[in-house]
Amino acid sequence: MSDLPLNGKSILLVEDEYLVASMVMDALEDFGATIVGPVSNMQLALDFLDNSEIRIDAATVDINLQGANAFPLADRLTAEGIPFVILTGYECSSLPERFHAATCLSKPFAPEEVAERLVAACREAEAATPVAEPTGLPEQPSPAE
Repeated sequence: MSDLPLNGKSILLVEDEYLVASMVMDALEDFGATIVGPVSNMQLALDFLDNSEIRIDAATVDINLQGANAFPLADRLTAEGIPFVILTGYECSSLPERFHAATCLSKPFAPEEVAERLVAACREAEAATPVAEPTGLPEQPSPAE
């Protein structure tokens, strides 16, 4: 099972439509993910992000939650460098310009497509993360004060 593309990843699933959330959750679990949620409102999603005991590696975000936009959540994920896929019942081009580079899927979509796009977003984020190179020098003790 360790060869599944989302194995070991903790995914925040933010979706207010039960059937969509259930199908996306099944697809993500089939790809090896552990699901946080699903949650149906932005404040609960932000609470999960604020909880230091809950690890969030990536997310799926329905951009319209019970009539309220989830732009603040997407902004927060962006600021924290957490990859995510935007899910929307509208055209992706209708999103604010700051989200035009984000991965976006318009409903209806195949749940497996959400998982595939999230895998790609995670790989892209991992490739963009700089890896600290060892200096080859031993660490020096701090001078005593």
